[in-house]
Amino acid sequence: MAYIKTREEANLILQGGKKMGKILEDLGKMAKAGISAYDLDQIAEKMIIASGGVPAFKGYRGHPSDPPFPSTMCCSVNEELVHGVARKKLILQDGDIFSLDIGMQYPAPKKDKRGYFTDTAITVAIGRIPDKTKELMRVTKESLEVGIKAAKPGVPVSAIGKAIEQYVKSQGKYGIVRDLVGHGVGHAVHEDPRVPNYYDKRLDKFILQPGMVIAIEPMISLGSYEIITADDGWTISMADGSLCAHFEHTLVITEKGNKVATRRPGERF
Repeated sequence: MAYIKTREEANLILQGGKKMGKILEDLGKMAKAGISAYDLDQIAEKMIIASGGVPAFKGYRGHPSDPPFPSTMCCSVNEELVHGVARKKLILQDGDIFSLDIGMQYPAPKKDKRGYFTDTAITVAIGRIPDKTKELMRVTKESLEVGIKAAKPGVPVSAIGKAIEQYVKSQGKYGIVRDLVGHGVGHAVHEDPRVPNYYDKRLDKFILQPGMVIAIEPMISLGSYEIITADDGWTISMADGSLCAHFEHTLVITEKGNKVATRRPGERF
């Protein structure tokens, strides 16, 4: 099966993921009021190349008819959920929340060797934010950890979404985005299986196995779960304009559980 990785492939994913986690942590610290998303994106590309990889998202097309994605990172602010283009006009302001979603192919592919993909995201506060917004970020980040704990060999993919949904609902009234989901990753940016953040009984029969590599990425809002796409063809925002948060990790399913490839060095979990 294409979504099962060999031990060598999994090890390269873990190596690349470790580098990606450090890069994302550093970028998150650089996200301050006054800096533009474009400037951060330029730094991100240089960091990825210096680490021995290449950006996974730049030039990406979801479908052949789509415009190529122009940035190294997806940079989304406030009501923007995902796939925001790193534009010069997006200057971070005090009180914003900012999502940095980034992927890398590692090692950089050569004629006789391919690279393997990892995908990870965080949402950071720019300056001071209200307590309600802090809670949104906390619940979203915690729901990712809940999903990671549920990802074990022998359990269905549906168990991940079920655990995330139950946790988020226990924390208050939040919107769990349904039209966008996590995914398999490794040989390509997006692979099977789909990994929703809600219970989907259709995935009861898709059993996690050692060697599978998946990206779990809760996307949670303070309002409705409905989304809209901007005229640029990429930026996806909450339809009701509510604030939203996004956290993501790539993990490798092992014989005993899982290994989170993209853990950040200073991350608490």
